[in-house]
Amino acid sequence: MATKKTSMFTLTERLTITAVDTATFATIDLGSYVDVGDRQALQIHSVDYIFQGATASLSTLASLANGQTMVQVTDLNRGGMVFANDRALISSGVLSVDIDAGISQNTDLYPDNFGKGSDDGRYVVNDQLYITALLDQSSFSADVNITVRVNASIVSLSAKDFMAIAIQSTAADN
Repeated sequence: MATKKTSMFTLTERLTITAVDTATFATIDLGSYVDVGDRQALQIHSVDYIFQGATASLSTLASLANGQTMVQVTDLNRGGMVFANDRALISSGVLSVDIDAGISQNTDLYPDNFGKGSDDGRYVVNDQLYITALLDQSSFSADVNITVRVNASIVSLSAKDFMAIAIQSTAADN
């Protein structure tokens, strides 16, 4: 389906959440990786999330109240959090804070790892990735920073494969 043009590399973006129940947005520009004329796409192998407090110290998160911090990566701008059946959803993660039980990080049911082989992955032909984060806490005393790490490579697709992915992405826009 795809011919690799590069080895795997990592794209990163950091969001800072400063308010409860207010979506925070960021983008990763893919304009220099995706090329329609050459049928060049981005193949996403995995997405990782790193949750930190107002500083780079994780201990700041321990001061948060009970609740969740949610984050999603999509290839279309939905303007907020999406359900797991949305075709634009690439990855999502959750950090749950329970003062009595401790802090636990987990991902929800959507897969964040797209396989082990070099042919496995999610192909993106759009020119941006959209990141949405939401802090659902009763109160908090510091900002929450989320770093999104996208492990990807650049691939060339056949004309039929590129068209099929582009059509699917356009259909997901409706």
